[in-house]
Amino acid sequence: MSHEPTHWADVPHAPPAGTCLAHRDDVADGQVVMRAWPPDGDAASQFAYLMLRSGDTIRVYVNRCAHFGVPLANKQVHLMYQPHTRITCNVHYAHYDWHDGHCLDGECAGTGLLPVPVSVDADGQVWVAADT
Repeated sequence: MSHEPTHWADVPHAPPAGTCLAHRDDVADGQVVMRAWPPDGDAASQFAYLMLRSGDTIRVYVNRCAHFGVPLANKQVHLMYQPHTRITCNVHYAHYDWHDGHCLDGECAGTGLLPVPVSVDADGQVWVAADT
């Protein structure tokens, strides 16, 4: 039985607090963008995450389905979501709340996406924040 992380920082290659992930304007309002850190690394040594934008609010989740531990999508074109509402795993069709990552429907009951704490500075840079 494999150990599934229950906190974003337990995911292999998680960036430390103070890491700049992107700029807010890299994500249009109501969109989700797949990213990896470091951006120039190979897939085996990267931390895969999703950036969601609602207005000026940026949310970041680990790109990992809570139901089975696979990515919600492997390519941007396969990413399924309803803007400002939910994100859907394209493997098992588990639905997660856009705003807090909790399971809405599917085989993910009692679980949720792993949120990454972020802050956005006055210039729009998105930084990994320290857990509070």
